[in-house]
Amino acid sequence: MNRSLPLVILAMAILAFATVMLVVAPKVQIGREPAAAGLKPYTTEQLRGRALYSSLGCVYCHSQQPRAPDQAPDAERGWGRASIAADYAYDSPHLMGTMRTGPDLLNVGARLPSASWQLTHLYQPRAVSAWSIMPAYPFLFEVKDRASPGDRVVWLPEDRRIPGKVVVARPQARDLVAYLLSLDRTYPVPRSAIRDDGYSRGGATQ
Repeated sequence: MNRSLPLVILAMAILAFATVMLVVAPKVQIGREPAAAGLKPYTTEQLRGRALYSSLGCVYCHSQQPRAPDQAPDAERGWGRASIAADYAYDSPHLMGTMRTGPDLLNVGARLPSASWQLTHLYQPRAVSAWSIMPAYPFLFEVKDRASPGDRVVWLPEDRRIPGKVVVARPQARDLVAYLLSLDRTYPVPRSAIRDDGYSRGGATQ
């Protein structure tokens, strides 16, 4: 027991040091970063949509962190400039993601600003992109005989329509679309803010 105690203490000390350096210190450093000048806080509707985005697992297929040109051709793909810490000032928890089964979504609100398109895409992705592998979310919608006042009817191509029925968006679908449309980080930022100090090849840190 006496021999193992120093090893236990050493292991705990290493774990504590790693936690401070890899978790606490970055949190404190980034927590002092002010929001970008063009960034607005999320509305209540957008926050509900953000929670739904997380619960549906969208983060497992979509990132929210466009890379610098030296790392990936994200700008050429239309995904926007490289993201900076100030772009995420109102995000908690962060939903940056790592997988790109689908496109990066940090600027989807600027790239695809139509709420109608977004609703159709959520109800049945193959209705707008025949090759899409994204899952459909029909449970966010309701099939009705006729629309009621205030209903948001989802547009569908002829081959996707249900004869004698209309598809309307449930509140959850509208919240999710509100969040997606809020993802717009196309405001200008200083060139110095786009530096990636951990990636020094070429012009990435110029």
